[in-house]
Amino acid sequence: MNAETADLLLDVVRRLEKSIVARECPAIVAIEGERKLVLSDYDYLRDTATAAAFEARAAEKVQGIGANRWVLAVPQVWIFRPPSTIALRAVSNHPLREGEQEAITWMSFDRENGVDYGRVAYARRPNGEPVFEEPEIFDVGIRPRETMPGFLLLQQSLEE
Repeated sequence: MNAETADLLLDVVRRLEKSIVARECPAIVAIEGERKLVLSDYDYLRDTATAAAFEARAAEKVQGIGANRWVLAVPQVWIFRPPSTIALRAVSNHPLREGEQEAITWMSFDRENGVDYGRVAYARRPNGEPVFEEPEIFDVGIRPRETMPGFLLLQQSLEE
């Protein structure tokens, strides 16, 4: 990941962290091209159709401003299932179950440097205040499913 994409990632993560502290859970995408755009969607996690519609709108903006890079981040619950499967679900007000962890799931795309995936894990203090870790970039091979945040946006970005 180059410095410009890393800066964009940190910007998106910090925006989403502030939203999570305020008990909001939007998806946020920042797009850099001829100018910088930041879009958010509070209904993204409602269902796959809503998520796809937001990513399609973001893809139109990617094309419209001649974007060089973008970062999409979404708060989710990660479910770790042995031996090595990870499932994702929407965040909720319900307590976490064993094997679950809250995290910001993110995907970045840079025309020259490709795609990176990662997360920002977080835990909550007894009063409910989240404590965030630093962004983690996955170094292992990942095969994202079509339901992964950013998958549709990536496909439409690559079609250009």
